[in-house]
Amino acid sequence: MPIIQTLAVIPARLRSVRLPEKPLIKLKGRELVLWVWEGVRESRKVDRVIVATDDRKIASLVERAGGEAMMTPDTPTGSDRVAYVARRIPSQFVLNVQGDDPTVSAAVIDPMIDALAASPETNLAVLAKKIDNPAEITKDSIVKMVFDQNSRALYFSRSPIPFPRNGGADYYKHIGPYAWRREALFEFASWPQTPLERCESLEMLRLLERGRSIMCIETAADSIEIDTPEDVLAFEEYYSKEG
Repeated sequence: MPIIQTLAVIPARLRSVRLPEKPLIKLKGRELVLWVWEGVRESRKVDRVIVATDDRKIASLVERAGGEAMMTPDTPTGSDRVAYVARRIPSQFVLNVQGDDPTVSAAVIDPMIDALAASPETNLAVLAKKIDNPAEITKDSIVKMVFDQNSRALYFSRSPIPFPRNGGADYYKHIGPYAWRREALFEFASWPQTPLERCESLEMLRLLERGRSIMCIETAADSIEIDTPEDVLAFEEYYSKEG
């Protein structure tokens, strides 16, 4: 099988506690998983897009729309589901595209692929968006991040970081996909979960606890992740404004 440069995998798990059958929920008349799939297809730097799912209903929907889906076993994390697909499709880079972000587009995907291509020592790239809304700083569903002067991650947390003891802090959040070098993804998936990862429920900490670096790419783009009925309303309001 020929090796492609970039494989994009969209994990789409049917079961969801806060929003039942979330990938199939309709936004403006179209299922969430199709919004994500179509957003990824905008990128000319992605060679192949696969929806990785545990449910035949999701797979059938994607296939009827003209896309590719792969049935995967139950896995501990979305990254493990992505690794399952990547083992079957050779590539240089693997994008883990969150299946609940209908705003994903080439504008956020392409800089991550460019960063991996330009930096052979980089194994994982993520996006960092400066927080403009103060309410997001204390929201535990928003993952905050700090990085050094070389744009390498120092820590990720659901708590506000840094602590503004002397004021003047800028806060950043992690949004969007993960861009992996393929072998680094497999190494990550082979490791057991680490204490900080389990504590914060954040996969990126597994890498930091192992002493591996993560490149943080600043972006002006934002995202709307669909986790609750309120998020659905927020997206539809955004879509009505932005088109």
